[in-house]
Amino acid sequence: MMIDKTQPAASLTQTPPVKKKRAVAIQREVAVLLAMIVFNLIFTQHFVSLQTFNVNLTQVVTIVIVGIGMTLVVATGGIDLSVGASMAIAGALAPMLFMNIAGPLGIVLAFTLPILAAAACGVFNGFLVTRLNVQPIVATLVLFIAGRGIAQVVTDGSLQAFTNPAFQWIALGKVAGVPFQILLMLALVALFTWIVRKTLFGKFLVVTGGNEDAAYLSGIPTARVKMIAYTVCAALAGLAGLISISVNSSSDANVVGLGVELDAIAAVAVGGTALTGGKAYITGTLIGALIIQLLRYTLLAHGIPDAAALVLKAAIIIVAVYVQRKRG
Repeated sequence: MMIDKTQPAASLTQTPPVKKKRAVAIQREVAVLLAMIVFNLIFTQHFVSLQTFNVNLTQVVTIVIVGIGMTLVVATGGIDLSVGASMAIAGALAPMLFMNIAGPLGIVLAFTLPILAAAACGVFNGFLVTRLNVQPIVATLVLFIAGRGIAQVVTDGSLQAFTNPAFQWIALGKVAGVPFQILLMLALVALFTWIVRKTLFGKFLVVTGGNEDAAYLSGIPTARVKMIAYTVCAALAGLAGLISISVNSSSDANVVGLGVELDAIAAVAVGGTALTGGKAYITGTLIGALIIQLLRYTLLAHGIPDAAALVLKAAIIIVAVYVQRKRG
């Protein structure tokens, strides 16, 4: 079938059922989240407390931030297994900067250079996918393995302990009593929800994942769209890495970001973004991440080992993919 190249690219996304499907998906996720909350209200001691609320929200921040980037990549029909390694690289570089460069300059560099380094990892992934036509799962597996090794080499595999209130404010600071990292997370959710729904890039993103050949023939720069998605995903992972080490007052390349790719993919899948591409539900990813975190909290609160949560996360991904496939 011939595609009219004069047709506006945005019109390719004008499918009335999309908004309805998005609303139904979000309603389903909210219902699951509410059911879990009700269960904990009835059966979990000390669930209703400000401390429990803050702990769950702060622990979900890094999953959401990484999940936002993962949503963009998945929307293009790809995947990024290297987000944990990008976190480790950023987390390894930041302490070296603010501990060796005194004053505000060290803090500024500690926030910017590690994120740029992580973004460079995304550029590398995007290059393999778009220029060398390497399968995304294989392309990002390269940095999944090598990226953490790079972080370990940078730090000699040793723990970097530190106390730096100026740097750690990103994770420990508060605005009107609300942790800044939570406000940052919500701001990023709002920003990328707007980008996906209202901007031309958001339309290109979804169309590229839905039918890349048709998108290319209609004039959409699909390679550039993918490159941006992988770069932004890695940069957000770098930001999550800075938050992670700030919370722990230490950086350990062996631990930072370990297993976060599974959490992010699970949040994306539960949030309604099809792992086959063509959809991008940022709000759904937020809710999916909350479900994943609350599930982990519920298991721990009832004496079930954290290892069981890993099995359940994998099962959740399988169920989410099955449901998506049944619904077409």
